[in-house]
Amino acid sequence: MPSLSADIIDRGILSGDHAYILRMSVVMLGAAAVQILFATGTAWLGARIAIGFGRDLRSAVFARVQNFSLTELRAFGAPSLITRTTNDVQQLQAMLVMLLTMVMTAPIMGVGAVVMAIRQDTHLSLLLLVSVPVLGIVVGVLTVRSVPLFSRMQVQIDRVNQILREQITGLRVIRAFVRDTHERERFAGANDALTDTALRVGRLMALNMPAANIVMQLSSIAMVWFAAHRIAAGAMEVGSLVAFISYIAQVLISVMIASMLFAMAPRALVSGRRIREVLQTVPSVAEPAVPKPLAAPALQRGEIAFVDVSFAYPGAQAPVLRDVSFRIGPGETVAVIGATGAGKSTLVNLIPRLFDVSAGSVLVNGVDVRDLELATLWSLIGLVPQESFLFSGTVADNLRYGRAEADDGDLWHALEIAQAKDFVAALPQGLQAPVAQGGGNFSGGQRQRLTIARALVRRPSIYLFDDSFSALDYTTDARLRAALARETGPEAATLIVGQRVSSLRHANRILVLDRGTIIGTGSHDELMADCAAYREIVASQQRAGEASS
Repeated sequence: MPSLSADIIDRGILSGDHAYILRMSVVMLGAAAVQILFATGTAWLGARIAIGFGRDLRSAVFARVQNFSLTELRAFGAPSLITRTTNDVQQLQAMLVMLLTMVMTAPIMGVGAVVMAIRQDTHLSLLLLVSVPVLGIVVGVLTVRSVPLFSRMQVQIDRVNQILREQITGLRVIRAFVRDTHERERFAGANDALTDTALRVGRLMALNMPAANIVMQLSSIAMVWFAAHRIAAGAMEVGSLVAFISYIAQVLISVMIASMLFAMAPRALVSGRRIREVLQTVPSVAEPAVPKPLAAPALQRGEIAFVDVSFAYPGAQAPVLRDVSFRIGPGETVAVIGATGAGKSTLVNLIPRLFDVSAGSVLVNGVDVRDLELATLWSLIGLVPQESFLFSGTVADNLRYGRAEADDGDLWHALEIAQAKDFVAALPQGLQAPVAQGGGNFSGGQRQRLTIARALVRRPSIYLFDDSFSALDYTTDARLRAALARETGPEAATLIVGQRVSSLRHANRILVLDRGTIIGTGSHDELMADCAAYREIVASQQRAGEASS
């Protein structure tokens, strides 16, 4: 285009050839139309590719996180994983759009402009040896200084997400203890730190464009100065000067586009590293190389065995469980009781392989859980976790989370066993009643009964109740335990973890756990006779009026 402009000036305007001007104008319009066509195609393809890349990357991160054990989830933390799946992916997606739509055209335009500028005037082109390196140095210095700030900024976004998540989840606690002012100050501190870092980065990046403009304008002044002498000497034409300035502008614009890349690249680089950390983290709980199959009869019965099991959390100074051994046969109910921090929930988490043992082995139906396919292992288990969690949707959606093909009759039967039928039936929409995120529109006892019903819908061969009756009153607790004993049948193994003796005393056996070690095992009466620690627990609850049957 600048060459055509030069021809129009030198061969059309200066000579008064209107026909030539008209012909060249038509050619220029055609070239502009081709440019518009390719620019539109570039923008469309670039956006489509970048959006697809973001979709695939989010899917990859989500899939990897789904395979994490509790060890990796605790190491990263929920706020950081949310930021990496959303904000960090968006940074890379925006970077890819920029790369495909603008940055890839920059070297083509820059190299082409240099070639065309040299064709116009070789001597004047030597100015590029000064202007381009100067601009590159300025952009490089700004980029090097901004990378640490972008890294700090992403960590501070994690911190803001963490505090916000805690405040939303713990809103009732904050208000109950009148800590609103403290929490506002805590959030303001994290928010101000993020704002300060973002402003510092913004000031650095804001220098990119002015610096490029200064270099470009000084280069133009120098070109006009030297070109004027060459035109006066007859070594250069006016049209060539116009074309040369246009080409030099294209060279500098290509460098400016590259500088825009460098403005985005540091943050995208940090985001890429954070996403790579997730994708390259190998889950500590993995599928076995050669899984052992379970015969059909073994899938219908439940049996659990702990053989000299020890477990320590990563980085912990002492193990949580030490040399734990016991067996739960089909049709048997075993309860675990102990002080807070004794390792009861950890013991439950080892069965579905939320963690892997540090020593010893956990057997399900005679096979080490590490030798079973995870899907097979999980299909045998109905887990009711310590924290009752419900998903947003309807009551029916949450119950069918246990077994998707369950019909309404199965759901009502499970609700009846879990002592939840009455309050669900009283809801205006029954099974289709809405459930808020986390089950926030139900009380703690209602959530517990719904999560128990969800496990019952699954009809597993192994039931794991991790302190799942703590929010129930004694009457409801007794009715639920009686119905549960009839429901589990002679083939299912049941493990109950609890604090209240009244919820556990009717188990076939009770294990007393203290500091990760089993210090007593037997029925309620046997433990009352032989285990001092159990007697202390019973006595403390009797004083509090909690050990009634």
